[in-house]
Amino acid sequence: MHREAEAAAEFSRLLAYPGMAAGDPVDAAARLQLPRPLALGPAGQKPIAESAYEDIFALRKEADPDIPIFQQAKAQYAKLV
Repeated sequence: MHREAEAAAEFSRLLAYPGMAAGDPVDAAARLQLPRPLALGPAGQKPIAESAYEDIFALRKEADPDIPIFQQAKAQYAKLV
């Protein structure tokens, strides 16, 4: 809907309190969704999006690489770098 800044703010807000969402699927979903609006936003947010993707990969380094949403995140990261 071309409201990248608002989307990024909402996902960031969800991640601002890690103790509340630890182990919750909402935390994982917010981490996976946060880099997308950042990557689509102004060019100055590209490094922030790259960092967010790298955080996902660091946290999920033991994850099954065949999970579709994880594959999508890797493909989107590849387009950024």
